[in-house]
Amino acid sequence: MKRMLMTSCDRNKIFRLSGPQRMLTTPNHPGEQLISQVVVDQEKCLRCGYCESVNICHSPETCVGCLSCYWACPHCARVVRISEPTETVRISVNGAELEVPRRITVKRALEIAGIEVSAFPGKGEVSAPCSLGGCYGCLVRVDGKPMRACVTPIKEEMSVSTRNEISSYRIVHGPAPHSVGGKGTPWRLKGDGYIEVALWAAGCNLRCPQCQNHRSTYDNASKPCTPELAAKVLTEARRNYRVDRMAISGGEPTTNRTWLIEFFRTLRGLNSDRKARFHLDSNGTLLVKQYIDELVEAGVTDLGIEPKGLRLETFQRITGIRDGDLALRYSRTQWAALKHAVDEHSDRLFVGVGLPYNEQLIGMEEIREIGARIASIDDSLQIVVLDYFPEFRRTWLRRPSSQQMMDVKKVLNEAGLKTVLVQTWLGHIGP
Repeated sequence: MKRMLMTSCDRNKIFRLSGPQRMLTTPNHPGEQLISQVVVDQEKCLRCGYCESVNICHSPETCVGCLSCYWACPHCARVVRISEPTETVRISVNGAELEVPRRITVKRALEIAGIEVSAFPGKGEVSAPCSLGGCYGCLVRVDGKPMRACVTPIKEEMSVSTRNEISSYRIVHGPAPHSVGGKGTPWRLKGDGYIEVALWAAGCNLRCPQCQNHRSTYDNASKPCTPELAAKVLTEARRNYRVDRMAISGGEPTTNRTWLIEFFRTLRGLNSDRKARFHLDSNGTLLVKQYIDELVEAGVTDLGIEPKGLRLETFQRITGIRDGDLALRYSRTQWAALKHAVDEHSDRLFVGVGLPYNEQLIGMEEIREIGARIASIDDSLQIVVLDYFPEFRRTWLRRPSSQQMMDVKKVLNEAGLKTVLVQTWLGHIGP
């Protein structure tokens, strides 16, 4: 007997979507594997073209439940229907033949085959922290060709291999000049002229409903590039705009560890002069200690980390991560990353902190607690408070007023922080 369940992208009452892993389970049978299919809710669809240009379907003939479009649709016009598998196909994984459900992704087939697919880069046999199709961190060989496991559909007699070296790719946007920089840009440099050139990496392990850069984050349609090409393009932009700072943001750049490390190594090699600065802005949720060490060794000189709250419920509200265990691990990782970067690399690394603020997402008391937490690490750290404005799925948000942002600055200063800037619609204020 088929079991048909439905949910919209704003509700999570019928089944659980476990973070970026998106393993589907029923509440009464948590270990039971189900097959998902996404359909369009015609009443919500605004024909905006997002699914034709930004986040496109890579299995248009038959939905394989990758859920990329489910998370990407700005208007929540996607519905997930769940049923038990009825048809199977035979494939081989690393030379072993097995039978798997017909309407699934290569990533799901790997999990069925017992291969560890990890939400953390560098962990497991296959890394898939993004699963949107933009970061290319989950590349495997499918019938001899490099393919993204997270969005590629299974086919009869398909051969999948995770044991071959594959050149690293990912989708990036830019480069573009920037007059303000990011949370990892020293405030004294911010002015009227250009101070940085930047790239924006597609893909993210978070699902923030108010994503401030969603067209880059959810892009799985653009042509990917190697880290070497990205470094060359950014270097050329540096020369064209006559700046010394080169940055990458996102999306979330850290989702593809191999690509990012090689990108900074190449970038440093192309810019060996003492004035060159190499800037990474990250949410910090994937930055385990060893990853930070590798990035510093690869050339990173400026690091911006953006903790999405201190309390678990706030982190989940801001990031859209519904799995409590995964959200807790992400939250702990970003705070540990901040402390490790300061404690171990302050002699080589400028560290800045970004803090999101909107009164509809986080309260002032928690802001005070965050201030005390950061001050206990280093009270001189640069803090940039970001005024989260209406965007993506949360168009109902009200952008904080300049006075509200100044109130946040006052609370953080009272908590002991000495260098606090606030982003407002008028520009940056402070410190």
